Amino acid sequence: MHSEYPALRGLHNTLGRGPANAIKFGIDASESDVVVVTMADGCDDASQIEVLTHLVERGVVVASASRYARTGQQVGGPFVKGLMSKIAGLTLYYGARVGTRDATNSFKAYSSEFIRQVGIESDRGFEIGIELVAKARRHRRPVAEIPTIWLNRSFGVSNFKLTTWLPRYLKWYFYAFGPKK
Repeated sequence: MHSEYPALRGLHNTLGRGPANAIKFGIDASESDVVVVTMADGCDDASQIEVLTHLVERGVVVASASRYARTGQQVGGPFVKGLMSKIAGLTLYYGARVGTRDATNSFKAYSSEFIRQVGIESDRGFEIGIELVAKARRHRRPVAEIPTIWLNRSFGVSNFKLTTWLPRYLKWYFYAFGPKK
């Protein structure tokens, strides 16, 4: 595999368990100007990675694959989780003007320089996506989105624990409405 993809290298996460640590470790280990976060459960459309990357190369600090943009869609998944995500995304888009209708989606490309500037505080769940969107808005940095079709996982079991992670999402949700720096 390495001969086919010479830039590919295996890593062992030493930050600890959980999605936030896995994402932070991967971002920290990256040597690229653009990092992309995508879930390994088959829900995200990997063919969109190039478009998301290109948006960051053109100057946005966060490029989001959005289920709630025009022509975007979410197929399957828990109803309540999806409804809460959609309400959060749309209120952040129209109320806080964050630049994406889907701040809670983890499928995003980021400017590595931006992440180094603002840092990542999340340490447990998937809230890194909303954290970095909120920080981009507060720091007056551009965010863009493309529509995506999210398909419910085809294998495995979700470890998303709404009651545990909701307070973490809410922290960044309200932060996004704060004053710009």
